[in-house]
Amino acid sequence: MLITTTPNFEGKKITNYLGVVTGEVIVGANFLKDIAAGFTDFFGGRASLYEEELVKAKDMALAEMEQRAMRLGANAIVGIDLDYETVGSNGSMLMVSVSGTAVVVEY
Repeated sequence: MLITTTPNFEGKKITNYLGVVTGEVIVGANFLKDIAAGFTDFFGGRASLYEEELVKAKDMALAEMEQRAMRLGANAIVGIDLDYETVGSNGSMLMVSVSGTAVVVEY
């Protein structure tokens, strides 16, 4: 499925707009990752464990949105927007939400 943050696809004609589709994922940071990230913060460098979780959460949210678009009969999604928020007590969880417009494009 084609997805883009832009409102259209260069060289492709949108023939039908099917509606807004979304994907949401909430992931928790476990105790060991918090400890590893604490060492990274102390000694410097990148928090790769958190980065990996962030990438996984983003990919899951995009996949969920794509599944919902396919159920509507779409072959593309335009105007996608990704949003990241911390939720839960003390911001212990990460929410990734994505939305866009499901469309049918001519190839």
